[in-house]
Amino acid sequence: MKPIVSAMQAWSCFVISVFAIVILSVLGVLFKNNHPELVGCEEDPEDGPAVAATIFTAVIIYAGFLVFCGCQGLLHLRENRRGAIAL
Repeated sequence: MKPIVSAMQAWSCFVISVFAIVILSVLGVLFKNNHPELVGCEEDPEDGPAVAATIFTAVIIYAGFLVFCGCQGLLHLRENRRGAIAL
């Protein structure tokens, strides 16, 4: 199987996905628990759990990116061990 994206793009996407999952998970937990800093003001959303559900949907999408880009990066590593010439 050949990689679809370049090695640099695959590993960059992997790292960005890890950070996004961590940051969004923390925000999702805070919204789910109706943290006063996030839902305490008049301009802030009133339904914290609904916002948390949307954030957790984004976490699932980033997890998909993480798996895809991780597999692409591993394909590049496997291809490099075989002695393939990178163009």
